[in-house]
Amino acid sequence: MKVAAAQIACQAGDIQTNLAQHLALIEQARRARVDLVVFPELSLTGYQSDPDIASLARLAGCEELRGLAEAAGPMRASIGFIERGEDGRVYNAQALIGDGPTQVHRKINLPSYGNLRETRYYQRGSVIAPVRLDPDWRAATLICADSWNPALPWLAALDGATILLLPIASALSAVEGFDNPAGWDLNLRHTALTYGLPIVMANHCGGNLDFWGGSRILDAFGRECARADATTGLIVADLSPPDGITARRRLPTMRDANPHLVHRMLGRALGEPE
Repeated sequence: MKVAAAQIACQAGDIQTNLAQHLALIEQARRARVDLVVFPELSLTGYQSDPDIASLARLAGCEELRGLAEAAGPMRASIGFIERGEDGRVYNAQALIGDGPTQVHRKINLPSYGNLRETRYYQRGSVIAPVRLDPDWRAATLICADSWNPALPWLAALDGATILLLPIASALSAVEGFDNPAGWDLNLRHTALTYGLPIVMANHCGGNLDFWGGSRILDAFGRECARADATTGLIVADLSPPDGITARRRLPTMRDANPHLVHRMLGRALGEPE
């Protein structure tokens, strides 16, 4: 499967300008015969969308996503947007569009530390549901801080994911005292290597939050296949299902996982009767 990460410099709150960037990179990805392209977290609206979140929120079947799905054609595209649920609540969400019905992941681990205040604006998601792309690939989506909760990549792998889509919005100034680019380098390589999961990570670049770019694609051995610089653009790599099978056989982390034991230990830690 040929995959791509689309790194863009979003305009906060300007859906039409951001939409044009999506269409341009989707066209570039199609010319490169890409099968799957991933855009950053909240790519349609920009990460800094307050105080206009209510007006920027969209239903999963909105006109903008339908137009992008039409442009993508048989290619799959992962798009960040503010979702308005049927109950009127809003979510930091990622839509997987293209060939087939739209699938939406709602961010689970909402950060409220450093300069991050997502719990003020969004409801938490509660589901990780890998999506079947073809007979060889099942894609799970985690949004940014989701991947820093060790349980969530593990659950995605446990549920049969064979590739991880990771849209993020990481800025140099997000958390004082931490080297975010170096932290992501460790996080991504650890996750890919531990679970035998190729990863497509897409970040923002530029803006007044000093997004640092650095989008990248890793294979199932944790090896870097492609990395973006700090500017707008598309990176592409080919991923092989047999590599994932080999990686998971040689380092059988998921084969040896024992979720029933973890369940019992969690119950004990929570004071539940055995």
